[in-house]
Amino acid sequence: MIDWVVLLQNLSNGLLIGAVYALVGIGLTLIFGVMGTINFAHGDFVVLGMYSAILLSGLLGWDPYLTLVIAMPGGFLLGMAIQRFVLARVVDAPPETGMLATLGLSLIIANLLLLTFGGEPKSVHVGYASDTLGLGSVRISVVLLLAGLATLVVTLGLHLLLRYTEVGRAIRATAQNRLGAEIVGVDTRRIQAIVFGLGVLLAVTAGVSLIPLLFASPIVTGPLFTLKAFVVTVLGGLGSVGAAIAGGLTLGMVEIMGASYLSSEYRDAYGLFVFLLVLLFRPEGLFGRTVKRV
Repeated sequence: MIDWVVLLQNLSNGLLIGAVYALVGIGLTLIFGVMGTINFAHGDFVVLGMYSAILLSGLLGWDPYLTLVIAMPGGFLLGMAIQRFVLARVVDAPPETGMLATLGLSLIIANLLLLTFGGEPKSVHVGYASDTLGLGSVRISVVLLLAGLATLVVTLGLHLLLRYTEVGRAIRATAQNRLGAEIVGVDTRRIQAIVFGLGVLLAVTAGVSLIPLLFASPIVTGPLFTLKAFVVTVLGGLGSVGAAIAGGLTLGMVEIMGASYLSSEYRDAYGLFVFLLVLLFRPEGLFGRTVKRV
């Protein structure tokens, strides 16, 4: 007998946490689509967002979601600087060189955070952590709802940027054909810096959104969210923002349903299991375009 209240509760929680996962996956997809670089430091930028909220909340007493007004532009500028001074030097090198560069960035960020904050997991307590809103028989966590709303606003802003601005058209042109974009006058080096900045901004936003829900660890949390970003992009289909959103929502649903109906101890493992199944039977992703094999 299906308990519809429990099912609806799990669906709402899965969609909200999946929206934040989608934000992580969009950043990874955007960077890969424009730069052709697989960013192994992506999860570490999520952790950087978490620790920025911890630091600003501790120093200024701000609500973690209020720290986004500093963390988001800070993440964007950091991403642009990293691309300009580090990744731009290897942009025309073989793909594995860029991958190793981002792996090096991951090690640097993790160890700087470890040196600064120590190895003990940290979080930010908010007074409304246990508050819920009623929607019929379903109770929606206020923290999850705020995280989902922050994700929605940032994703909508990104959509408007890519679809209706000159920079957005230049980003799409560079993603489709870098050489063709350069021929018509697009400064692709500048566009790549903007894109990496946007990718870091999205990761930092996800980290700030999640810190009231999770504990942050410099060594453990970064690799975990890098892995989740890969799972999201593979589930949806690499190279599409829409597919990354679908992949994030799918991962959130799989984790919440598995934790509720099977065991909460293996919550992170359920997504990996589905990830392996998708790689085996539909490597182009659940929502990607089917490619004929010959």
